[in-house]
Amino acid sequence: MKGGVFLKAIRVGLLGLGTVGSGVVRIIQEHQDKLMHQVGCPVTIKKVLVKDIDKKREADLPREVLTTEVYDVIDDPDVDVIIEVIGGVEQTKEYLLDALKSKKHVVTANKDLMAVCGSELLAEAKENGCDLYFEASVAGGIPILRTLEDGLASDRITKMMGIVNGTTNFILTKMIKEKSPYEEVLKEAQSLGFAEADPTADVEGLDAARKMAILARLGFSMNVDLEDVKVKGISQITDEDINFSKRLGYTMKLIGIAQRDGSKAEVSVQPTLLPDHHPLAAVHNEYNAVYVYGEAVGETMFYGPGAGSMPTATSVVSDLVAVMKNMRLGVTGNSFVAPQFEKNMKSPSDIYAQQFLRIHVKDQVGSFSKITSVFSERGVSFEKILQLPIKGHDELAEIVIVTHHTSESDFSDILQNLNDLEVVEEVKSTYRVEGNGWS
Repeated sequence: MKGGVFLKAIRVGLLGLGTVGSGVVRIIQEHQDKLMHQVGCPVTIKKVLVKDIDKKREADLPREVLTTEVYDVIDDPDVDVIIEVIGGVEQTKEYLLDALKSKKHVVTANKDLMAVCGSELLAEAKENGCDLYFEASVAGGIPILRTLEDGLASDRITKMMGIVNGTTNFILTKMIKEKSPYEEVLKEAQSLGFAEADPTADVEGLDAARKMAILARLGFSMNVDLEDVKVKGISQITDEDINFSKRLGYTMKLIGIAQRDGSKAEVSVQPTLLPDHHPLAAVHNEYNAVYVYGEAVGETMFYGPGAGSMPTATSVVSDLVAVMKNMRLGVTGNSFVAPQFEKNMKSPSDIYAQQFLRIHVKDQVGSFSKITSVFSERGVSFEKILQLPIKGHDELAEIVIVTHHTSESDFSDILQNLNDLEVVEEVKSTYRVEGNGWS
């Protein structure tokens, strides 16, 4: 590893030449003057891992730069920085641990890896005096991690809330605006390349959960793990849910929430109703947006493309620039700061929110009073109520309720008690409500 100010060039080893990797090559090649101006020396691509050397691709690279052997890149003594864009967790972790042990700096766009193994990799980087940056692992082209680490470093972050998965936001936008059913919109998202052939990680909230774990770890300086994130996806959302939410003045979004009150934190990803006037309700299609609440700065919002070749590649190369500057200054390996606080996650009795629920009940005298008594026993009042007949079911009525704030434990008991009532046919759906206090 080279240090100080005497580097003639900084040489990059690239693991992966797919959508993001090709974007990284393009930016390095086309923005060479900008990179020279930033750090005072050129950047060269020394070695690139690919699956097939003979495959035709947009990236214009000499054949001798390409290899199908990962350790041709990691063990190359001339490579200063490894950029990882191949994905995967366990095997990729071993590659990057070996790269760090070889005193090579690492830039990764791998959210799965950083959510599961981030602490281990960061500790290894520090042990070896190396930098490890991962801005592109969350929200594509939005510089949210660097903002938390640098721009808001002096503040105490109390809440982060946002849309951090472009696929689900695209699907929900289409369902709301075009009144298209979920399965139809999912197929369109797949045909456009927004959703994978197996969309589970996106639509069931796992992708967003990984990003929220990373955000919570940085924002709260607490070792939040992926299993600490409560996750619910969008696959069960129906047209009726969306129609009733709109009728009550809400927009449905898949929202990641990380909130800290005192020493306790909560992190979740779930379909959430936002008031139509809330700024996040206006974030459409594949775009991402994250709200950050700081005790000193107040409320800030970061908005931009959450995925795609060039937005994500821009974040990767920005991390590369940060590494290059540290190399030139001889201060690599100092970016990792161990978590300040012990992990202390809230219990269900500590988590409060408003709740939306749809209930099918028997349309008979006394049904509504029996339902309201279940809520009143737990001290939970209503903010909004709708009661409507159900077409084709003369004996049933639909009740839609938005509660005031209640704890998750109380709400769980309420749902259990509702299901036990003879007058309740079915609790059709429940969703968290956020942002009613927005001004």
